[in-house]
Amino acid sequence: MPFFIREMTKSYATDIVSWKYEIPYDFYNNEHSEQSIKEILDNPYYSIVNDKDELVGFFCTGASAQVPKGHDYGAYLNECIDVGIGMKPELTGKGFGTEFFTFILNQIQQNNQYPLRLTVAKLIRELFIFTKN
Repeated sequence: MPFFIREMTKSYATDIVSWKYEIPYDFYNNEHSEQSIKEILDNPYYSIVNDKDELVGFFCTGASAQVPKGHDYGAYLNECIDVGIGMKPELTGKGFGTEFFTFILNQIQQNNQYPLRLTVAKLIRELFIFTKN
């Protein structure tokens, strides 16, 4: 599936905060509110669409990409560019993950000199931290 980056719009942000993931990933569900939409629009979030210009996911960088619980584990002491990702729930588990994340990494690395960090929550209590130079 080819992917393309689009500017984050209110329409895309509204769609994203409406996504509902199934258990055990339901802790990624957002509250559908103007505040949640504003958070996406006011921070470095980018929409990802397919070749039909349909929203398939997003990524964000910086503090917006950090898992709040990660601070309790000292996950954010090193200087890195934090990366957060989200794929439309209907597309998860369909074999698009590697291609989706590789596309995002390639986009971020084009003008980047710092290591990248992706923090992934596992069952809310454990964190896995991946960095790439």
